[in-house]
Formats: sequence, C-alpha cells, structure tokens
Amino acid sequence: MNLGKVVGTVVSTHKDEKLTGTKLLVVKQIDPQGNETGSYVVAIDAVGAGPGEVVLYASGSSARQTAITENRPADAVIMAIVDSVEVEGDLVYSKS
Repeated sequence: MNLGKVVGTVVSTHKDEKLTGTKLLVVKQIDPQGNETGSYVVAIDAVGAGPGEVVLYASGSSARQTAITENRPADAVIMAIVDSVEVEGDLVYSKS
C-alpha cells in the first residue's frame, strides 16, 4: 500500500468495456509526512475519494483485490480515504 493525494481526474469515453462505470483519478504519491515524491499513478477509485484527499492505494496484482476491480484490467486502486497518519507517536496528518 502507498500513501497518495488525489490531484486530478481522467475522463475516457472510449475504453475497454471492463472499465465502464469506473472513476479514474490521478494520484500523486506522498511520504508519511505528506511530502510529494514526484511519482504519479492513475487509479480506479473504489471508495468515493475526491480532489485533495489523502488516500491509500495499491498497485500491481493487489489492485485487483477489491470488489470494484476484481476481474478488471486494473494496475492501481484507491482503497481507503485517510483520516489521520501518526509516525513515531507524532500526528503528522489529520483530515479534520
């Protein structure tokens, strides 16, 4: 699993039929302190994430393990919206 921040959307009217009905979001990878790492991924949204939210995403074969992505050609999936991150006893991110 990786931490990321939703920074955009992808709209595709022509796609494989197995992707019909999925929401595609652009996610920028971040470290636990919230610093951007420079890496981007397009992920299927399985949880209703929105722009600016910090999320957990999985990539590779793990991306096909959610109900939304099972048997779909997915390489990345957003599987959680993060409420808070604590590192070594310090709260480094809080959604509220």
